[in-house]
Amino acid sequence: MLIYNTTYHVEESDARNFLIWLTERYIPAVLSSGMLRSPKLSDVLSHNEPGSKTYTLQWEVDDSRTLHQWHTKQGCGLNEELLRAFKNKVVGFPTLLESIELPQYD
Repeated sequence: MLIYNTTYHVEESDARNFLIWLTERYIPAVLSSGMLRSPKLSDVLSHNEPGSKTYTLQWEVDDSRTLHQWHTKQGCGLNEELLRAFKNKVVGFPTLLESIELPQYD
């Protein structure tokens, strides 16, 4: 399983509106595609610049081919929507991760 992570740096004055857009528009739209699943939204508590907030949004995806299909069919359009809504006040940095199975720890 792969994890598609995007870290967002948001101007503090737009953080509330960004979270509303993310939870009411972006996440439901992505879920409707059926290609990405199990969204996890986190507030990054370290590495924040003064006047900004940092969030991560992670999705599970089966493979890089599926992620590429989602990106070309839907992701690019949603990114353009993000840019129209927030201009340069939100910057996202995507990362593709692979889960590593750990042994059982007691």
